Amino acid sequence: MCAKATMEEFEALLNESLEIDTPDEGSVVKGRVIAIEAGQAIIDVGYKMEGRVDLKEFANPGEESNISVGDEVEVYLDRVENARGEASISREKARREEAWDRLEKAYGAEERVEGAIFGRVKGGFTVDLGGAVAFLPGSQVDVRPVRDAGPLMGLKQPFQILKMDRRRGNIVVSRRAILEESRAEQRAEVIANLTEGQTVDGVVKNITEYGAFVDLGGVDGLLHVTDMAWRRVNHPSEILSIGETVKVQVIKINKDSHRISLGMKQLQADPWDTVADKFPIGSVHQGRVTNITDYGAFVELEPGVEGLVHVSEMSWTKKNVHPGKIVSTSQEVEVMVLDVDPVKRRVSLGLKQCLSNPWDSFAANYPAG
Repeated sequence: MCAKATMEEFEALLNESLEIDTPDEGSVVKGRVIAIEAGQAIIDVGYKMEGRVDLKEFANPGEESNISVGDEVEVYLDRVENARGEASISREKARREEAWDRLEKAYGAEERVEGAIFGRVKGGFTVDLGGAVAFLPGSQVDVRPVRDAGPLMGLKQPFQILKMDRRRGNIVVSRRAILEESRAEQRAEVIANLTEGQTVDGVVKNITEYGAFVDLGGVDGLLHVTDMAWRRVNHPSEILSIGETVKVQVIKINKDSHRISLGMKQLQADPWDTVADKFPIGSVHQGRVTNITDYGAFVELEPGVEGLVHVSEMSWTKKNVHPGKIVSTSQEVEVMVLDVDPVKRRVSLGLKQCLSNPWDSFAANYPAG
């Protein structure tokens, strides 16, 4: 009777043990570290199964493993039993599965993910996203080309997922998108604090033929060559240099395109305000030839004020002659003010009026008859 009861109990226990669901191969299971030996962690994953995992699989790229006996970990079950009669498990694959689940949610929600650049490959870098490895193209590292990526290696920082394919195991991320977004926010904040007519300090960032770009603290403004000085400026490099701090006035702000127009001459007195008083009609002045055209020559009377000597006002005797045959650039000449229009910012000058008219002396020396 007793033996019969014992057999029944054994059969019940056997059935109970068979009813216990063993984990599926290819799934993530929980386990406990029961020993560490020969560079491996022995992990009890339950169901009377143990497996071994290299310690390096518990470490992040560039870091040491900090796993110890008694720790609970999640591992990936490759096979229930391998050739050694142990469970074939992997912490690295478990981390990858966890990471992919997390990253797919972030990608769907267009959220940033945290990672660290840990290697260099052809065309870019590898990034550890907490278990999954992503590719960072060289063009997506920064808003400008990066010559030395050393300071960025191993640094925890945010990335934006551009595309991912779990079946192929491909993830492409961008650091540049994060920086551009931050710059856009900073730019919007700076622009919101600027007003037209405001005077601000800026640093010359770049110089071109048509002007200079000035950094106003997170946003660039264009200082056009015509707004640098009241006088004629042939090239911005004549008065500016890269890295120089300048005081400028905000002339115009386009809120939609975030474009800012700047000026320097607006902070100085406009010389045209006093032209009529300084250069009355009929007065004679010394000037410098600044530009020669087919129809005449421009003469600078003072910085910021130029007048035109029309070709017809250059010589009493030379007709249909190019102005360049009579005067040359940078030549000092004496001119007479013939007309002044401060509104249109025009001064008409005469060169021949400062010379005696040969026709008058001819008429005096050679009377009719």
